[in-house]
Amino acid sequence: MEAVRQPPVTLSVVLVSFNTRDLTLRCLEHLYSLELPSQSEVWVVDNGSQDRSAEEIQEAFPRVQLLRNESNQGFSRAVNMVLQRCAGRFALLLNTDCFPEPGALRELLNVMETSPRVGIAGGLLLHSNGRPQNCFGRAPTICTELLPKALLEFLWPSRFPSKRRPPAAPLEVESVLGAFLMVRREAWEEVGLLDEGYFFFMEETDWCVRMRKAKWSVLHVPKARAIHLQGSSAKGQGAAARIEFYRSRYRFFSLHRGKTATATLKCGLVLKVLWNWFFSGLLGRLPFSSGGFWQDRHRVDTRILMWHLRGCPQGWGLDRRCENP
Repeated sequence: MEAVRQPPVTLSVVLVSFNTRDLTLRCLEHLYSLELPSQSEVWVVDNGSQDRSAEEIQEAFPRVQLLRNESNQGFSRAVNMVLQRCAGRFALLLNTDCFPEPGALRELLNVMETSPRVGIAGGLLLHSNGRPQNCFGRAPTICTELLPKALLEFLWPSRFPSKRRPPAAPLEVESVLGAFLMVRREAWEEVGLLDEGYFFFMEETDWCVRMRKAKWSVLHVPKARAIHLQGSSAKGQGAAARIEFYRSRYRFFSLHRGKTATATLKCGLVLKVLWNWFFSGLLGRLPFSSGGFWQDRHRVDTRILMWHLRGCPQGWGLDRRCENP
C-alpha cells in the first residue's frame, strides 16, 4: 500500500524562551490568534528556564514542538537546534516580546514567495505607542559605531536609511533586526546557520552580511508590522547584557572588518566607556541629581570598564557556557 504523502510545511516559527514564562505564553497565544499558513509548525526552545516555562508551555500549547536545554545555550545555538530539525520552506524567528499585527506574516511570505533571491526579510518593529524602532539599516562600520548615527543619516540619507524616513515599499538593506525575521531554507542551507560564537546580540547582523556576500538579498518590509517590547528578553541583566553587546560587536568586526578596524573600534569604545564612567560617577555625587539612578549606572559602567581593562575575558556577560570569574 502506497504511503500517504504529507503536504510540505510552508512556515516554521521559532521562539527562544529563557525565564520569560508569562511573556512566552502571551506571545504564543497571540501567534495562534493570527492567520498562520495552513501548513505551519511552531517550535519553542526553552533555554534552561527556572520559572516552569517549559512545563506550562507544554500544558497550554500541546501543538507546540518543544525543545528543552538544561542550561542557557544562547540565542544562536537555540535557533540552530530548530533549523536543523524543522520542515518549513521558510522559518520565522520571533522574539517572545514581539507581537505581529494581523496580516504581517502574510506580507513577509508574499515577499519571499514572489522574490526567489530574497534570503532574509524583516518586518517593521514598533513601540507599544506606535513609534517606529530601529530595525533595519547598514551593517556596523567604524563610522556607524563611533559617530552619531543621526548625523550620518542627515548627511548621507541614501547611504544610511533610517526609521526617520520610513520606506513605503520593501527596501533592500544591509541588515535587519532578528526579533521578527523570515529566512529562506535554500539560503540558510547554502550560507550556513547562525554563528554560535555570538551568544546574544548581532547574530542576525552577521547572518545578513553572510547572506549578501552569497548574493542573497536582505529586505525590510514595512507593511509587515509588529509591536516589539524592546529589551524585555534581556531585562534585568544590567552590566552582563551590555558586556555581551560589546563582545558581539568586537566579534563582528574581527570577522568582517579586519584587525585594524577591530583595534580602532576597541580604542574608541573604551574612551566612550571611560567618559560614561566618569560622568555617571560625578552625577551620582551631586546633591541635585537622581543619585540612586546615577549610582546604579556608575556600578554598571564600572563593571564594563573593568571588563575592558582586564582584556575582555569570557564569563562576564550573559554567556554562562564558561565559568564566571
